[in-house]
Amino acid sequence: MSEEFVQILDDAPARGDERAGAWTVLVVDDDEAVHEGTRFALFDYELDGLGLEILSAYSAREGKEILAARPDIAVVLLDVVMESDDAGLALVDDIRRELGNRTVRIILRTGQPGQAPERAVIVEYDINDYKAKTELTADKLFTAITAALRSFRQLERLEATRRGLEIIVDAASMLFDLRSVRKLAQGVLTQIATLLGVDCAGILVLRESARGEDLAVLAGSGCYGDHEGALASALSEDLRTCVREALERRGHAFEGARSVLYSRTGSGREVVVVIESPRPLSETDRALVELFSSRLSVAFDNVLLHEELQGTNARLEERVVARTAELIRANRRLASQRADLRRANQLKTEILGTVAHDLKNPLAVILGRAEMLDDLIGVAPPPLDTMRTQVRHIRETAEQLSDMVSTLVADAMNDALDITIRREPMDLSALVREVIEANRPLAERKHQAIALEAPEPVPALADQDRLREAIENLVSNAVKYSPVGAPIVVGVHARAGSAVVAVRDEGPGLMPEDVARVFGRFQRLSAKPTAGETSTGLGLSIVRRIAELHGGEATAASPGPGRGSTFEIRIPLAEGRETA
Repeated sequence: MSEEFVQILDDAPARGDERAGAWTVLVVDDDEAVHEGTRFALFDYELDGLGLEILSAYSAREGKEILAARPDIAVVLLDVVMESDDAGLALVDDIRRELGNRTVRIILRTGQPGQAPERAVIVEYDINDYKAKTELTADKLFTAITAALRSFRQLERLEATRRGLEIIVDAASMLFDLRSVRKLAQGVLTQIATLLGVDCAGILVLRESARGEDLAVLAGSGCYGDHEGALASALSEDLRTCVREALERRGHAFEGARSVLYSRTGSGREVVVVIESPRPLSETDRALVELFSSRLSVAFDNVLLHEELQGTNARLEERVVARTAELIRANRRLASQRADLRRANQLKTEILGTVAHDLKNPLAVILGRAEMLDDLIGVAPPPLDTMRTQVRHIRETAEQLSDMVSTLVADAMNDALDITIRREPMDLSALVREVIEANRPLAERKHQAIALEAPEPVPALADQDRLREAIENLVSNAVKYSPVGAPIVVGVHARAGSAVVAVRDEGPGLMPEDVARVFGRFQRLSAKPTAGETSTGLGLSIVRRIAELHGGEATAASPGPGRGSTFEIRIPLAEGRETA
């Protein structure tokens, strides 16, 4: 910072050089002749190409008012004795303390040196020169004015530099706090305008790498405000040329009212700022802008690094979320597998209990009949009719065992996790008719009549084999649990978008508690088969599972014990079927 500060203070015109064509001098004296003499002596004065604008005040009060209205006054030629003996000295205090003007140069000139002794005045009052009117010839007045103006210019330059450095320090603090590249770019243009003290039009262009061709306009101000966020190709040819030359030159350029700043970041990115101000920049302005520009590379690197870190953090957070979700899904799968294993283990226990209970009696019958048959073989002559009867009992019991094993196997298959349903178009009425015909011999043994209520074909999209198994269970259950000679009615119809199969019997009916658990596995209900048939308690659970796999449901209803039951399977109708 120290070397840059020294460069700013080099002997060069300050921001005050752009004043309205003249240095401003205020003559405060109650003698009109002094005013006229001063104008005559300095009528052709010129310093650094600028002449003088001489203002007149004839009292300390009038001089104070002019100074308050014109802070650009460079030199005050001030008389001591005016409306009072110390009016001039009092005005010095007002200028420095009340008006707070420390840069204006004050030359005290008096026609009564004894009234204000030189040493005492120089020590006690903040003045810059002390002259007696009698010794202030035209040449000496020229010398005094020139020295005062140069001193004023130096102070003005120091003040402008101080203000500029304060703005740069404040801007650096503000810019380093920004966490968005676009906000940083907008802040840069705003701070440059503040630094120069004028309204500027400008753009800030970023190139990601030296080899990159795409230039992005990150910010625009003034007449270029609508270019913000556009590619450089949207700029005028003049501006594009200006930006390209800056990138090739890799340096600043100041051409009249246009200033071009170049900065390269530590990460290899390049920033070009084009500023158009109402006036050409002074050397002080240029030094301050260059100093400000030297800080841009660090600011942009900080913001870009912050954005990259934000992006990295966001990606990491996404990965953590995805990984967490994956772990949650894995935990759910494990929990589901544990539940399946627990259910399978429970099923195994139930099956073993069922096998031990339901298969033991038929096996005992077979063994007993076999022993009796063995005894009959030794009888002479052999009682063939009796032996045939025993063989028939053994065969019937073995068939019951076979049916029970088939039911257990079917349920095990139905419970498998990889079971699938192969849907195909079918006529549900025709399928039900086939199931009824297959069960009719069993019903006739009990003098039961099975009636079919299917007035028309009912199309469905279903797995015919699975659905046959479900309907078979309902019809065979109706035969088992209905009394001898009781009618059984099987209906097929379409209702509310569903194909419905309903099996109605006049059997023992269901208790209220049975309705709630009738479709559970291995449920032993209060009703018993009416002809000694066996049951595993699995059939209705198979019915429910098959219905659910088809996207439907199985239900049971009963008016009460002794009043029969109705079991229904509902599955979706085939598309295009009108519902009743």
